[in-house]
Amino acid sequence: MIKINVLVDNKKWIKFIKNPSSHLKKKVEKLNKANKFFKKKKIEFTLLLTGEKKLKYLNKKFRKKNKSTDILSFPAESKSNILNLLKTKNLIYLGDVIINLKKLKFRNQKEHIKDELDKLWIHGFLHLLGYRHKIDKDYLSMKKQESKFFKMIN
Repeated sequence: MIKINVLVDNKKWIKFIKNPSSHLKKKVEKLNKANKFFKKKKIEFTLLLTGEKKLKYLNKKFRKKNKSTDILSFPAESKSNILNLLKTKNLIYLGDVIINLKKLKFRNQKEHIKDELDKLWIHGFLHLLGYRHKIDKDYLSMKKQESKFFKMIN
């Protein structure tokens, strides 16, 4: 079972999604019900909903890139460690995902912001699970998994 810890440190999120924490927990609940694999394990991660300034700061501090982006993912474990932990542990903390409201708004119109948020947190969650998209083969695999998860929660 996946558990999501939602932190909102930018009040502007509330203008677009009344209760982001409730929205995200409902989506994760749907993912838990639709995917048998997640029912057997306790998987936890944190999602921080923030703004441009904070995301740029974190990107510079941890990735040495002095620019903003839409999402950052900080896996707690390497892909090989995650696979081992999934086999041996019942509770696994995957890491943190951070989403930038300004980039999310920029990507789409207000009526589609929840879908855009869902696509981004799924993307970040997959990074925490060890998915990458640096080469075409990995990109296609990750895109396929993103689409699969997105369908499960809608």
